[in-house]
Amino acid sequence: MINPVVVRIAAERIMSGGLNPKTNQTYVIDDVTNTDYRQAVEDYILEITEGI
Repeated sequence: MINPVVVRIAAERIMSGGLNPKTNQTYVIDDVTNTDYRQAVEDYILEITEGI
């Protein structure tokens, strides 16, 4: 089961250039290693940026 709060937080960090808490480097989509979560984050980002 995918936690939508985790997806939102990860996506917002990626979009804003926030830090990955594990590496202290800029959070990028490649940091999301779980395939289900990665797909959910990608979908969230596409949904949010659709009108931009």
